[in-house]
Amino acid sequence: MTDNYRIDNLDKQILTALMDNARTPYAELAKRFEVSPGTIHVRVEKMKQAGFIEGTRVQINPKRLGYDVCCFIGINLKSAGDYPSALAQLEKLSEVVEAYYTTGTYSIFIKLMVRSIDDLQQVLIHKIQSIPEVQSTETLISLQNPIHREVQP
Repeated sequence: MTDNYRIDNLDKQILTALMDNARTPYAELAKRFEVSPGTIHVRVEKMKQAGFIEGTRVQINPKRLGYDVCCFIGINLKSAGDYPSALAQLEKLSEVVEAYYTTGTYSIFIKLMVRSIDDLQQVLIHKIQSIPEVQSTETLISLQNPIHREVQP
């Protein structure tokens, strides 16, 4: 990884375009930004090496796959030293799609996607609250996700 690479306006334009559609051909980007396709290729490779671009991915619609319940769970651990073990156990749960080590009220804050409220109850009781290091949890159910975006370059 190159830590000293600084992005310029062209790099920002390329990143913004690729965030909108990662499958945009380099030739199309070159035409749009009035540079050669080779320039686009070199810039993208440099940004990959510098760690600005970590890959490309397909964005899935969870609701179309039957995951109707999105929730956030704040987890309090019995002690700070329990974090590595609790995290390792949470990582094994397919329902956990994000996890954060936080300051404030909770030690860990996780995002879950489940098919139903009944599934949420089962995951809470039989999976999360049964982790020995978990002292308590608080669950927040998301009603909608009106803002969903990546950080702008």
